[in-house]
Amino acid sequence: MNFTFAVGDIHGCLEPLREMLDRIGGRAHGGTVVFLGDYVDRGPDSKGVVDLLMSGPGSGSWRWICLMGNHEDMMLRAYGSDEEYIWWLENGGFQTELSYGGRVAFGHLVWAGKLPLMHVDDHRIFVHAGVVPERALNMQRPDDLLWLRVPDDYSTDYWGKHLCHGHTPSDRNPITVANRTNVDSGCVFGGTLSCAVFDDSLAGGPIEFIQVPA
Repeated sequence: MNFTFAVGDIHGCLEPLREMLDRIGGRAHGGTVVFLGDYVDRGPDSKGVVDLLMSGPGSGSWRWICLMGNHEDMMLRAYGSDEEYIWWLENGGFQTELSYGGRVAFGHLVWAGKLPLMHVDDHRIFVHAGVVPERALNMQRPDDLLWLRVPDDYSTDYWGKHLCHGHTPSDRNPITVANRTNVDSGCVFGGTLSCAVFDDSLAGGPIEFIQVPA
């Protein structure tokens, strides 16, 4: 039996991430972990989070897939534009630069710039923010995948798959609404870091959630 673990927005919360990975390791001896983006900004240790993710799982029985979030997008834009830089600082980038002792490391920017926007398997679609159902899956716009806000009670057929995303925090999350699961439970705002657990052999939503307090 194989599992996929989808981890919600981390935002520099390194210790909850470490505990989450320990909990995931105690749940299975291998599988896929999909990180749904927003590793940086607002929290105390964005650098530590990126260092950990860049280091990889350390075991051939595990596969880590790190998707881009809108805060990685903001960070990348910030270093190319003074106007974008100010906006980023006001939205959590200040805490990110503090964790680096100054500017974000060039290698970390290169890593962030290469992150995929979507992961699709036999039964699920994983993105940071959401998808536009009226547009073909292979024609989705990056801005929608990174920035879209999905209404709390909305779901559709999603091309016969289950959609899993983060980006929109709520104290109701993690929650599944029909064919859609949101796992952003606002860890950096004092909520929890959440993970949806999927059985790779079964279609549909998660079989359970793992939650780690902020």
